[in-house]
Amino acid sequence: MEFISSSLHAALVLILAFDSEVVQAIWTSLYTSGCAIVLAAIFGIPGGLLIGLNSFQGKRLVITGLNTLMALPTVVVGLVVYGMLSRQGPLGDWGLLFTPLAMIIGQTILATPIVANYTLAAVNGADQRIITTAMTLGAGALQSALQLLKEVRFGIMAAVIAGFGRVIAEVGVAMMLGGNIRGYTRTMTTSIALETSKGEFAFGLALGLVLMTVALLVNLFLNLLQQR
Repeated sequence: MEFISSSLHAALVLILAFDSEVVQAIWTSLYTSGCAIVLAAIFGIPGGLLIGLNSFQGKRLVITGLNTLMALPTVVVGLVVYGMLSRQGPLGDWGLLFTPLAMIIGQTILATPIVANYTLAAVNGADQRIITTAMTLGAGALQSALQLLKEVRFGIMAAVIAGFGRVIAEVGVAMMLGGNIRGYTRTMTTSIALETSKGEFAFGLALGLVLMTVALLVNLFLNLLQQR
């Protein structure tokens, strides 16, 4: 217990002192995850809306594929994107590997199916008469879809928050695509893994406390949305 208590005290000191490495890891995590969830929302929300509003051959197969992608292992995403961005890959000349942008690409791939699936569920759960009523009143297809999105906005926000929770806590993509470079691509999760393996338990605990705080705030906000 003395080891845990002393490590906890040292972790709190690091956090309250705004240790530069701690702050850098927090900023990198929030920056990459924030950019990734914005891109995932840009792709996932329209995708979920189109799937939910349209009937087409193979729709059930598409939905099954989305459900499968929600449980996609992060290391698989990291492996595929690594192959695309490596020097031998088709995008190797761009020099993106081991950069924050590579991490954002991988995290976007992880989050997009989650956002799309939650959006699809929100659209399917909405009153479908919203579309017909809007079109009867003279709205076009786009205006009707926007009206539906307005009605299910809390479900959409829940989709975005769920996607953010997925990418802020992942380690596989960040490690494989970012390279865990100190002061550049090192995130909270990769720092925790590295520092703990080096015996720097207090440092890892400090980042773990911050990560848990972020996860708690995200889940509290999600619960408030669900109650709303």
